[in-house]
Amino acid sequence: MRKVLLLLSLFLTSQVAFGQKSLLKNFPENADPKVVGDLLSNRITYADYMIYGSTVHYAMVCYWNGALGYAERSKDKLLMDHLVAKFDNLVEVDKHRLPPKNHVDHNMFGSLAFEYYKVTGNKKYLEMGLSYADTQWDVPANANATEKEWADKGYSWQTRLWIDDMYMITIVQTRAYEHTKDMKYLDRAAKEMVLYLDELQRPNGLFYHAPDAPHYWARGNGWMAVGMTELLHYLPKKHEHYNRIMEGYQTMMKSLLEFQSPSGMWNQLIDQPDFWPETSGTGMFTYAFIMGVKNGWLDAKLYAPAARKAWIAMQDYVDIKGAVREVCIGTGKNKSQKFYYDRPRHTGDHHGQAPYLWCVNALMD
Repeated sequence: MRKVLLLLSLFLTSQVAFGQKSLLKNFPENADPKVVGDLLSNRITYADYMIYGSTVHYAMVCYWNGALGYAERSKDKLLMDHLVAKFDNLVEVDKHRLPPKNHVDHNMFGSLAFEYYKVTGNKKYLEMGLSYADTQWDVPANANATEKEWADKGYSWQTRLWIDDMYMITIVQTRAYEHTKDMKYLDRAAKEMVLYLDELQRPNGLFYHAPDAPHYWARGNGWMAVGMTELLHYLPKKHEHYNRIMEGYQTMMKSLLEFQSPSGMWNQLIDQPDFWPETSGTGMFTYAFIMGVKNGWLDAKLYAPAARKAWIAMQDYVDIKGAVREVCIGTGKNKSQKFYYDRPRHTGDHHGQAPYLWCVNALMD
């Protein structure tokens, strides 16, 4: 009898979890992943390069990755053909726009090369991706003393202890592992992630922008949330750093759940209720929730409803042309809380377009 009751309890628990996960389906029309994906991915087909200095900006790489993933999932051949042609043109014609391999923001371009290798099978894109992944660790001759010191400890010479880095490094290293199965790439990313967890995560689970910028900036925390999500997707459970990273991820998710506003959004500074709702950070947190529920890392009863609420709320910030508004512009670290409040807000900024498409892809998987 006890065995029967146990089996019944397990069955009922699984049914509840299944029911909660179903909240990530059957959305209102304006929040249907296919509708949103079509709207947002269409913008990149006619968008000019977003430039950082004189080369392609990392935010465009993020957006481009999202559009490419959407073209795969939706089996949109026209979109895929356009994206492949656009990348070929960048590599062959506009190659002066290719980012140099000298900064954490530049090197993450390699993630896009890996995605193009996946869809085209062209090995030159694999080689390009690996060159960006490896130069995150290969110390250049002109490295300064601090950069060499990080490298001597086994970290990337591009380490700077800004929370943004834990997406910029992780997205390249995990994709390098995906296509080579060489554990050195996961080992690098995991070791680096633990450093940032130890240095920047606070007891409440959130992250300072940097050691000397003690604020819980939404998009910066979003980079951490998505970076941990991507790494946990690939990292074997037996890996020496898996439990530490999972602990950091789950602690952060718990705090985010508590700071989610009644509307479903998160604010520009997460813990400041009088700050404005910010879309890029909200999109990243929503992605981390969706992936956590789908992978069983998070309790579906708690996080599926929160993810659904956030995803639906996010649609109020998309215009008829597929441009996301209330996107904080690119932001360096700062000691002043007012600095973060006063940051300009853009519409159609790729920092915001990208996480919306990441959510689309996660919901479609």
